[in-house]
Amino acid sequence: MKDTIVYDDFAKLDIRLGLVKEATIPEGSNKLIRQVVDFGEETGERIIFSGIKEWYSPEEMVGKTLPYVINLEPRKMMGEESQGMLMAAGGPDMGAVLIEPDKQVEPGTPLS
Repeated sequence: MKDTIVYDDFAKLDIRLGLVKEATIPEGSNKLIRQVVDFGEETGERIIFSGIKEWYSPEEMVGKTLPYVINLEPRKMMGEESQGMLMAAGGPDMGAVLIEPDKQVEPGTPLS
């Protein structure tokens, strides 16, 4: 278990649902899937790299609405800028498990 944080630390995270429009495996990558994710009119589309290739194919990602942290500092990956981070469940025994809403929601909907 991680250290306890105060609410103000949690409130700094901007977690939103995004619709995966495209997903590919970057040339030379053993772990990453490159996603083009739509976060609606306010935020638009972003490129986000996620280390989930071991558990999911790009084809399985397209069309899914998934939670992403979108206010992380951008990070250079595979020659491009990753502009967020996919949120997934998982652990050493199960790998990554995608989290999807049980109802249809608009891209860009914040989690709170």
